[in-house]
Amino acid sequence: MPAQYTEEEVKKAREVLFNEGIKMRYQVAGKEYVDTSLKNAKGSFAMAMQEYVTESCWGSIWTRPGLELKTRSFLNIVMLCCQNRGTELATHVKGAMTNGATEDEIREVLLQAACYCGMPAGIEGFRVAAKAIEEWKAKQVNDGHAVDPHTDVDLSSRLNADDV
Repeated sequence: MPAQYTEEEVKKAREVLFNEGIKMRYQVAGKEYVDTSLKNAKGSFAMAMQEYVTESCWGSIWTRPGLELKTRSFLNIVMLCCQNRGTELATHVKGAMTNGATEDEIREVLLQAACYCGMPAGIEGFRVAAKAIEEWKAKQVNDGHAVDPHTDVDLSSRLNADDV
């Protein structure tokens, strides 16, 4: 027999999922983006969708163990590319970069998506992703988080015989 929960217990469970979801949304998409999304959800009609997304996608799925956040980002990039959902795709490309994905990895993910879901969707996915990556990089510079790429140099290249 299924368990019986009080209305208060169900409310508390949704509150926990929302709170965990909002933390994950902040981590992946950024506080500014999330707060703007919530602010733009005017009225109970639009806010219901924000609550659902936060509880279900971010609170229930993104917080699960078993996949790294970067892997979850790749999955979303592919699905959103295949669905031609540019606005959400851009958000998840930026989130993937935040989760440690490289441009090369995102490119490969989009190439694979294009192969399986069609070239028009893949081409549009590339357009959206290229712009999102540039916006993400610019924000990193503006926020003071940008760093020069690291290049490994072996010991023999570091030592100059004249300096020894």
